[in-house]
Amino acid sequence: MFSDIGVAELLVIAIVAIVVFGPERLPEFARQLGRLVRTVRQMADNAKADLQREMGDDFTTLRDELKGLDPREMVKGAVDDEPIAAPEPKPAQKRLEPGEPPPFDVDAT
Repeated sequence: MFSDIGVAELLVIAIVAIVVFGPERLPEFARQLGRLVRTVRQMADNAKADLQREMGDDFTTLRDELKGLDPREMVKGAVDDEPIAAPEPKPAQKRLEPGEPPPFDVDAT
């Protein structure tokens, strides 16, 4: 969850929290935040268990389909596929003779 946050970012967050909440109230806010995170995780686990119990094998299929919609999984699937063939080289274009008008594309203007 916090894998992209480095030490510098954590230090900045801690300093801002100390300035905003003060060193006296900060431990209580940290405890409340921990309880909130624990409660939300339990609720998510309970909802997942309820869905799995109600849907049975369909839940596994749905979970796999939803996992395929994750952009990281899409990129991983695209990278793991066969390499894309190089496009066909375009034929050499004919050089214009002096005084010859260039080709005109009506749709391009």
